[in-house]
Amino acid sequence: MPLPDKHPSLPSPRTGLLLINLGTPDAPEPKAVKRYLKQFLSDPRVVEIPPLLWQPILRGIILNVRPKKSAHAYRQIWTAEGSPLAVITRTQAERLQRHMGDDILIDWAMRYGNPSIESRLRAMAEAGCDRILIAPLYPQYCGATTASVQDEVYRVLSHMRWQPAIRTLPPYHDDADYIAALKSLIERQLAALDFTPDLLLASFHGMPQRTLELGDPYHCHCRKTARLLGEALGREVAVSFQSRFGRAKWLEPATDAALTEMAKSGVRHIAVTTPGFSADCIETLEEIALRAREIFLSQGGQKFAFLPCLNAEDEAIVMYGKILGRELSGWRPLR
Repeated sequence: MPLPDKHPSLPSPRTGLLLINLGTPDAPEPKAVKRYLKQFLSDPRVVEIPPLLWQPILRGIILNVRPKKSAHAYRQIWTAEGSPLAVITRTQAERLQRHMGDDILIDWAMRYGNPSIESRLRAMAEAGCDRILIAPLYPQYCGATTASVQDEVYRVLSHMRWQPAIRTLPPYHDDADYIAALKSLIERQLAALDFTPDLLLASFHGMPQRTLELGDPYHCHCRKTARLLGEALGREVAVSFQSRFGRAKWLEPATDAALTEMAKSGVRHIAVTTPGFSADCIETLEEIALRAREIFLSQGGQKFAFLPCLNAEDEAIVMYGKILGRELSGWRPLR
């Protein structure tokens, strides 16, 4: 049936896949970091303090002090192409596009900063995507990460007259393909070292202890990932939690304290992996590869190895192809 005269042109229907990571400032400079931190720390999923109490602290103290310090940390890891997190996430999308084929449109976005979820969702809809799989690249579910992405996606959809159908990638902390990808990468990384680690430590991003007490499954997901990874590798995998912020009690053991205790108790050689991160970022490249190394060596450790994330390695692309392919079942032919 032909379209009526003057009917607007419509793109052919497509299926879309949107990869989403946490976010990054546009530049390693205080002004850009301040914009990023304002958005990030204003999310009620991230800071669960009533805005009337929190916003004066955020605007009056934190945003006047922290951006300069954080900008210094970002400058230590910034690349010629830009923020490592943005560069890697973009590369993941590009490699997945080639791996999964042209029958699906793959794009990427950041929960905080650029490119925004709103800009990419609207662009995908304009390109004809009437079905979109949202893929938060957080293996372990947490209200402050996965739920925040979903909040933003549905906020954007609430302003769209013609909404695409939406699916969301579930947490994949115990998915066999995820564990297999970690195992393969870590075995390659360990084999390339010039020493044998006495201990393998899995450092996950920390969360306030209160989140566990309120029923957030994040802590359990992290512990299960480490247990399954240890079983796959056939060795012990210790667990710690990094990136504490503020005075509240956070999940323990803290990574810095754990490394200090390990060094003092006789662990001389250690390797640290960060399986809660899908791509290397300031928390892995600066906090672990630089600062955690300094802590361990200063307390008597002799050799320290930081094991990079899955990033856009072959193991990651194959793994994402499998788990995302399953979630796209019925929307595209299975490969």
